[in-house]
Amino acid sequence: MTVSLLDVSTYLPGDPIGADYYAQFAESDDLRDNVMFRAPRFRHHVAPDETAVDMVERAAAGLIERHGHDAIADADVLITHTQMPDMPFYGGGGAMAHRLGMKPDWVLDLHNGGCAAFVLGLQVARQLLSSGAGRTALIAVAQNAAGQVFDQPGVRRKAQASVPGDGAAVGLVAVSEQSPILDVECRTYGEFAGDMTIAVDPPRKWWQPGPGEGCIGFTESKITKVLARGNRQVPEVSYAVCDRIGVKPADLDLLVTNQPNRVFLRNWREALELPAERHVDTFEMCGNLFAAGIPVNLDRAVATGRLEAGDVVLMAAFAHAGDFAGAAAVRWGGRG
Repeated sequence: MTVSLLDVSTYLPGDPIGADYYAQFAESDDLRDNVMFRAPRFRHHVAPDETAVDMVERAAAGLIERHGHDAIADADVLITHTQMPDMPFYGGGGAMAHRLGMKPDWVLDLHNGGCAAFVLGLQVARQLLSSGAGRTALIAVAQNAAGQVFDQPGVRRKAQASVPGDGAAVGLVAVSEQSPILDVECRTYGEFAGDMTIAVDPPRKWWQPGPGEGCIGFTESKITKVLARGNRQVPEVSYAVCDRIGVKPADLDLLVTNQPNRVFLRNWREALELPAERHVDTFEMCGNLFAAGIPVNLDRAVATGRLEAGDVVLMAAFAHAGDFAGAAAVRWGGRG
């Protein structure tokens, strides 16, 4: 049974915020000159009262316009990932289903996928639909940490704050021959799962009350490890998929990855021997979109004609400090 990624639609909140916004707050930071934290020209921030459910609803508007509301409301499976859940005790799947008018048989909130959550969502949707669990699935991702965590008064002074941007996306997957998911590779590297931490001064657990604002606990040593892992893992899962579908990486029509920084983007396309014009890059306009990076870039590629019917697109990413990576290949059939 063939399962296809039929379409994707996206949402970027608010007006673009320029690099000068963070420059006015910047203070001395030991990591200021690190390649991980060289700021993009622009990024978007979620509004103070805007929820992850709001973002997903706005992202789904393009699918509803092109396919009708019933295509969304009648989906059998809803798979979600939210960088910052609106409530800490549960994911947003139930509220998103209600907002979109859905009564799905399956609602799954994925947390471990991180920046590769869209790829993981494709794997889960493909497995469920091909096993007879339904005919259609939605994959909804929301990145909303930039305007909430990284724009806190104390955090926005740090080098790490100027890189993230916010955005959301919804993908439509169905039992269909239109845009077949050719193959998916997902790998978990559990030995690295504890390497991403929240830093608070004075130290406390993230849920405990107290002074100090939480941010990502980066150090030079951790950054060196993350760079090495990301440089290795994304090409590894990409080559695995390409090998199984019988396409050399250099012959891919398009590469779509997550976009942590310019260094990773350059290293990944060089590892796959692809020219820049065949690797979608919205970093300068959107910053690091985390899990929303792949679907936002895919949507841009389709809208601008960089991905045409019959093209093979490879989506690849790694997550957190390198505890997860995934790649998926799709033969794009066009927006039908």
